[in-house]
Amino acid sequence: MTREQALTIATRWADAWNERDIERVLGFFGDGITFTSPTALAVVGSATVQGKDALRAYWNLAMSRIESLRFKVERVLWDEASRELAIVYIADINGSAKRVSENLAFGDDGLVVGAEVFHGAPE
Repeated sequence: MTREQALTIATRWADAWNERDIERVLGFFGDGITFTSPTALAVVGSATVQGKDALRAYWNLAMSRIESLRFKVERVLWDEASRELAIVYIADINGSAKRVSENLAFGDDGLVVGAEVFHGAPE
């Protein structure tokens, strides 16, 4: 993946979130996804969500609590050797903004097989 391709993926990913289109976001992820986030811990009681169906359920529940959401991609970091893409973005959720890094590991089929989310301090 080139830097331009990584930026295109990140932009499409953020656009899907900004449209609140969970199914489109899920299109980036493989069925066996392992997803870890501190928000998952707060929403579903476990920091790690296993499988696309569980991820869908988590995101639907989380989105039901969100009135406004806007993701703005700041930069991407691609590691070809590990097939990992970090999307660094500003997440403005319900009027509170913070910097976030969503680290995505891609499988051979081009879908995300592992993801971990890191939240920074409020902006």
